Amino acid sequence: MNEAASLPELPNFITILAERFHGTAFANFLHNYENFIFSFLVSAAIVLTVYFSFRMFTFIPGRWQSFLEILFGGFDDFICGVLGKDGRKHLPFLGTLFIYVFVMNLIGLIPFLKSPTSSWSITLALALCVFVYVQYTALKELGFFGYIDHLAGNPRGPLAWSIIMPAIMFAMHLVAELVRPLSLSLRLRTNIWGEDMMLAMMSGMGLKGLPLLFFMTLLALMSAVIQAVVFSLLSMVYLALVTKHEEAH
Repeated sequence: MNEAASLPELPNFITILAERFHGTAFANFLHNYENFIFSFLVSAAIVLTVYFSFRMFTFIPGRWQSFLEILFGGFDDFICGVLGKDGRKHLPFLGTLFIYVFVMNLIGLIPFLKSPTSSWSITLALALCVFVYVQYTALKELGFFGYIDHLAGNPRGPLAWSIIMPAIMFAMHLVAELVRPLSLSLRLRTNIWGEDMMLAMMSGMGLKGLPLLFFMTLLALMSAVIQAVVFSLLSMVYLALVTKHEEAH
């Protein structure tokens, strides 16, 4: 705990409020739920933006409406490129996932805000949502016994029809499915946390650290996009591996 407290971290309005009300129950609440508060604020901002944007939609699109249409069209092409034509039905989940992760990555670059994805509790929750969605989709499309058969290595070659090989394949696939939320969450959390720590260290260097801080900010901006794309792409790959799209090929 002392080691975590000694790590550099940029101040945000939650930590400032917690310091202002130090020793009170309110300060403890802010400290314990800091990342949840920022993730909730991101959710609220996205919901309000989408709500008011769709209320302003017209037959002749303006610049903002055209941007959104291009954005959603790009999401649709990207997802269908990985999952095939049936991937469009997964657009609401995967598109929302990308936007949510991207904005949470990005807000850490705004003064007095923090990236919730620098916390493993947030990224693990996102990865578990992906895990549940993938398993639900697999059971819905393949059925219970079809999914078990898929985990056992279907389709099989002529030498794989013994009881031993399907059992080994089933165990390996089961372990892989259970490990994916850990790898997915730790990859995102570690990258964002490392960037936030580097930004805090360079901010504490004063004027001599400004060039490095500017360079690191550009890298963090690029990484916010890349990590959101990687998280969404891996989610699509996991989905493709347990659906009929993958079986058909």
